[in-house]
Order: sequence, then C-alpha cells, then structure tokens
Amino acid sequence: MSTDHGLSGGQMTPVGEDVAVASAGVAGAPTGSGVSTSARLQALFEGHRLTPTQRRIAHCMVRRAADAPFLSSVELAELAGVSQPSVTRFAVALGFDGYPALRKHLRDVAPAEPEADEGSYNEYQQAVQSEIDNLRHLAALLADPAPVVRAGRLLAASRPLPVLGLRAASAQARGFSYFASKVHPDVRLLDEGGTMLDDRVDAAKRAGATALLCFALPRHPREVVEGLEYAREAGLTVVTVADSAFAPVARHSDLLLPAAVGTGLAFDTACAPMLLGRVLLEAMCDALPDAQARLEEFDAKAAERGLFVE
Repeated sequence: MSTDHGLSGGQMTPVGEDVAVASAGVAGAPTGSGVSTSARLQALFEGHRLTPTQRRIAHCMVRRAADAPFLSSVELAELAGVSQPSVTRFAVALGFDGYPALRKHLRDVAPAEPEADEGSYNEYQQAVQSEIDNLRHLAALLADPAPVVRAGRLLAASRPLPVLGLRAASAQARGFSYFASKVHPDVRLLDEGGTMLDDRVDAAKRAGATALLCFALPRHPREVVEGLEYAREAGLTVVTVADSAFAPVARHSDLLLPAAVGTGLAFDTACAPMLLGRVLLEAMCDALPDAQARLEEFDAKAAERGLFVE
C-alpha cells in the first residue's frame, strides 16, 4: 500500500560524498546482544559505497532485519524488487565472496536469543514493539552525541532558522518549530513546496540564515528533495532528520540524523523521529546562552495571561 500519507515505498537514491551521517558505527561495530540487528546491518552497509540498486537492497534488509539472515538471494531480490544477480553483486560490494557468505556472516553475528518473542502479539502490539525497537536503535545512535551536538550548534547560530517539513513530516516540523520559537529568536516554519518554498528559502537567506533543518519522512515528496538542493545552492547548511541513511534526501544534506519509522500499521508511525527532534531541541538550547532566560520570561508572561489551566 502506498499513498502520500506516510506509507513506506519507493526506491532509495544514493548518499552523496559530502553528507555526514550519524550512525551507530561502521565496519567493526559491536555485535553483542545489546546492539539490535538493524543497527548492525546499518553499520555494515554504511561503511561502503553502494549503487542506487544496492542501497535499495540494503534498505530492504534493514527493514526486514529479523528475517535478513535467513532469506535466500531469490527471496531478498523479490522483496527488494531487484534481480537475483543484483543481490550477488551487492554481497560482493560489501567484501564477501557471494551472497551465501554474507548470509553466513549475518547468522554468525545474530543474537543467540530472539530479540523479542512476538509470537503472541497481535498486530497492534507488534506495531508498538516495532517502535520500541526503533527507539532502542536511536539510543544506540545517540551513544555518540557529537553529530547532535554539532547540529544543535548549527541551528542555534542560524538567525533566522528555517524548519522544513512537508506532507507526512509536517507534524514533526511544526512541533519542533513551536517549541524552538520559545528559545530561538526567529524560527520560520516552511510548510509549502514548489516555488513558494524557494521564495521563503531566499527570504531566510537574505535575513541572515546560515542553516536549515529538514524533517523528511516517507514517502518523500519530490518538492522536499528539490527544496533541499535549492537551499544548499543558496549557501545554507542542511541538517536533516530522515527515516534512513539511504533516504533520497541524504545526498542533499550536510548532516543527516536517521531515526526509523514504524511500518506495521496502514500508516507509518514516527515516534523515533519525533523524539530525535526533541533531542535536537535540547542540543540547540545548550548552544543558546539565553535559552533559560527566554523560557523563564515565557513562563512569567503565560502566568500573567492565564494561558494554562493547571
């Protein structure tokens, strides 16, 4: 099922050479039971330059992390929508003699015990468990706080700060903008695509913006990809929260922070991207010397105006 409401689908495109991706590691990442299967796969793939077709296979394996060590090359090809020889070339690109060697490696590093016994879960519980796994993966990524700290500094320094999010990602962008405006002097929500988006990027740049924050979730609108390309051409540093390091927006981002979405229901769930947005807010507050004073000023005015009932 694929609509524009946040359902998964579509082919992944290559990550550019100049994009920095926050990850749990690359080749040589820990393989103990404390690291999720999807995190190990992500670490294995991100250490290599892959073609668009190979990135599609990688993305499919990350999404089917629990099944990946047990899929035949034919089954994986069907799931990813590629040819069986493409799966073989993918394994070779990762440094293995062929797909059987890759599958043996995945089985060797798989946890000795199942990560979760989902046999008795109904579909709603499985969706919740999937989001719990996504949050665990996000926690593993945040073990290295450097990318988020760097992003927070970039966002804090940009005056104004444009925040982009269209379609499925609009709620994430709007939520970030709402809270960010309490501590940042000039936050501008970009919620229109096309030429209007270009106009607002130009206006932000003229006003002094140096960075742009983008929330990008599947299915990825073409307008977002084109908007980020335009923003970078305008000289803005692009920080992106996306569902995967293999997302189409990756090659148009200077710093990409991945947070997986849940795909167990008819419409994607985005707990991890939402939480990562709040983490970015915290990092931005840490980089704004007057953030606490602004919050206290807001609280005082809110009490004076009787904004809240509690």
